[in-house]
Amino acid sequence: MGMDVGTTSGAMASPNVVPLIDILLVLIIIFMVITPLTPKGLDTLVPQPSPNQQQNIELENKTVVVQVMMNNKLKINNEDTTWEGLGPRMEQIFKERAEKVAFVKGDNDVLFMDVARAIDIMKEAGIDKVGLITAKLEAGQ
Repeated sequence: MGMDVGTTSGAMASPNVVPLIDILLVLIIIFMVITPLTPKGLDTLVPQPSPNQQQNIELENKTVVVQVMMNNKLKINNEDTTWEGLGPRMEQIFKERAEKVAFVKGDNDVLFMDVARAIDIMKEAGIDKVGLITAKLEAGQ
């Protein structure tokens, strides 16, 4: 404790605030160290519904959707393809495009293993970003 000398007779006690400041500085340092360590999720790209119909038509021409269906069937924008032909076809579609973004849509009964296989083939074909289309997204929810 510190002592104040004043005009009153005797010593007057005052609290020492130095330990409190030390504690605050330690807490500030702890929070500064912890903040960059917060976990980050995976970057995803989800198509957003557009209110303008003309923009929808332009997006349909640019958007590439790979649909994984039951019985090992695949479609690229309603065009039938096979697992072996998916990679070369995707390379052909994206060879002249600057923006290499595609989407994967899986039927409700398809195993995730098949969807992951399609994503792997698309990544090997040179596609930078692969997004997932869900049933709720198609319904506009």
